[in-house]
This record gives sequence, C-alpha cells and structure tokens, in this order.
Amino acid sequence: MRIVQYSLSVAVAILLLTACKKDNYDEPSSLLSGTFKYNGEAIHVEYNRVPYELYQYGFGKVGPINGTIAPEGTYSHMLFDGEYKFVVRPGQGPFLWGNTGGKPDTITIQVNGNTIRDIDVMPFYMIRTPQLTHAAGKVTGNFKIEQIVTGPDAKTIERAALFINKTIFVGVDNNIGRTDITGANITDPNNISLEVNVPGISPTQNYVFARIGVKASGVEDWIFTPVQKIQL
Repeated sequence: MRIVQYSLSVAVAILLLTACKKDNYDEPSSLLSGTFKYNGEAIHVEYNRVPYELYQYGFGKVGPINGTIAPEGTYSHMLFDGEYKFVVRPGQGPFLWGNTGGKPDTITIQVNGNTIRDIDVMPFYMIRTPQLTHAAGKVTGNFKIEQIVTGPDAKTIERAALFINKTIFVGVDNNIGRTDITGANITDPNNISLEVNVPGISPTQNYVFARIGVKASGVEDWIFTPVQKIQL
C-alpha cells in the first residue's frame, strides 16, 4: 500500500514539475506587423474575409498561425524571434502576388524584435477619387475604377457597389443598405455614381459608415475604399 502511495506521490510531483516548466516558458514578445500595399497605398478589404498563414520552421512539425487581413489592409502578430513563412493561398484576396503554377504565394520574413514588413501586391482594380456625401436621406458615392492587372491575368469587373452600415464594419456581409451596378452597365469607369437610401435606424443615430467596393469577375474578395463616417 505504501509503495502505491509513494508511486502516486512521485507521479503527482512529476506532473506539477512539468506544469511549472510549461508555465515558465517565455511568451512571444516580438510584434510582426505590416500593411498590404500597392505602390505605397493600402489595400482595403472586407472584415474577416481574406486569410493568410504564418509558419515557423525549425521547431518540429507544427500547424500554421492563422490570421485575416484587417479592413484597412493591415496585419499583426506577437511572435518569437525567428524565420517565418508568410503564405496567402491561391484565390484569396482581390490581388495577385507572385502566384505561379497554382502554388501558394509565399515570402520569408525574419523576425528579430519588433518587425515591420509590408506586403506588396497587385490588385486587379483600384478605386480612385471616391467622394461620399449625404443629402435628402441618401448617401451618394462618386468614383473612378482603374484597371491595374492587364494581359493574360486580367479580370473584367463583375460589379461595383456602395455600402452603408451602422458600424465601422461595412461590406458585403455587414450593411444596412447597398446599391450595385454590374460591370456590363458601367459605360464610363472614370465617372461612376451610386446612391443608397438610408433606412430607419434603431436605436436612432445621426450618422452611418460608408465605403465603395469593386469585385473582379472570378475573384472571391472585393477591394474597398477606406471606411468613411457620414453625418446624416
């Protein structure tokens, strides 16, 4: 009986020691951050829609650190120092980024203390000179669309849209009003105007948030303008 009790005591001590060792591991302390950009301009996307993966090699086989690009085009993670692979899977995002032969888009990032690494991409389209205004219960958006990707990788415009919402999360999945125009109905990409009626809001607020989006044909994700607060 004493042998059993002794064995149990040793087992418990080992478990406690192991737990203490795990608790004493340092937490990651280096901030990796950056912005997805085209020619220095941030690429704005929809909230929680465009995923990416981070891998650190040299510590055994582990799964990815998953994340999504923030609406303003940024990303950030607290990490341990070391070499990481940053991956955007094919077909994700309203842009091209070195994807050939169906392989994932990958870059190597060396993290050593707080590290800023912007990611250069080529969007299929950019939204230019957006102007958002309010009058007579409607929000109006005037803008231009510039085609960036040409040649064999070019995409036609599937649609453009003006979105409004009660919060800063504005887009396809988060809105209280939207107006669309199909690419076939855009006669002049340098002169596009859309307007959307502002519905009744409960509880009442005297503002909405708005942004314009463009979707390329055959591409899952939209590109957007920055979110703008519109006083009603």
